[in-house]
Amino acid sequence: MPLDLLRCTEALLEPERLPTYSVIVSPRDITQIKHRTVENPYLHIVLFQPEIPANTGNIARLCAAAELPLHLIHPLGFRLDDKHLKRAGLDYWTEVDVRQHASFDAFIEENQNRGSIIGFSRHAAPLYTQAIVNYGDFLLFGPETRGLPSKIMDAFPCYRVPMWGQVRSLNLSTTVGIVAYHYLHQLKRF
Repeated sequence: MPLDLLRCTEALLEPERLPTYSVIVSPRDITQIKHRTVENPYLHIVLFQPEIPANTGNIARLCAAAELPLHLIHPLGFRLDDKHLKRAGLDYWTEVDVRQHASFDAFIEENQNRGSIIGFSRHAAPLYTQAIVNYGDFLLFGPETRGLPSKIMDAFPCYRVPMWGQVRSLNLSTTVGIVAYHYLHQLKRF
C-alpha cells in the first residue's frame, strides 16, 4: 500500500487524528436568514401565491438591487428552502427585505393605510404607463399560471405590460423588472 494511502487509512481509523475545520452552516430556509429591513421604501413588490421558485428568486434579487421589500402571500407553490429559489437569489438573501403573509386578507390587514395597491395582469386593459404610482405603493403580481384572481382585479386598479408577439405572457420576473424600474424612474429614484 502506498504511504499516502496508508496515512489516509490510518487517519480514518483514528478520528482524533483527523484535521478539524470550522464549518459555517447556513440555514436552508430563507426565512431563517437574517434579512435587511428597508425603511421607507420607494415601492413594495407583492407576489400573490407565486408558483415558480426561480422566478421568485430572480425577483428577490431585483428587490435587493433596488432596495424594495418583497411581500410573499401564501400559499406558495414551493417551499422556502427550495434550491432553485436560493440559486436564483444567489447570496443576496441577506439583502432582501422578505415579508410573508398567510393570506391576501392578512396582507391587507398588515398594510392598511401604508400605500395604494396596484395590480398587474395580462388580462387588464390599461397599460402600465397609465398608472399613477406614488411613493410607498404596493405593486401586486399574480401567480405564473393563473394570474390575479378576478376578485382582486375587481377590487384594485390593474394594468398590463403590452405584448405584440404571439406569446401567452411575459415571464413574471421580467414583468416585475419592467414595471418596478419604470415607476422607480417616475419617482425619481434615478
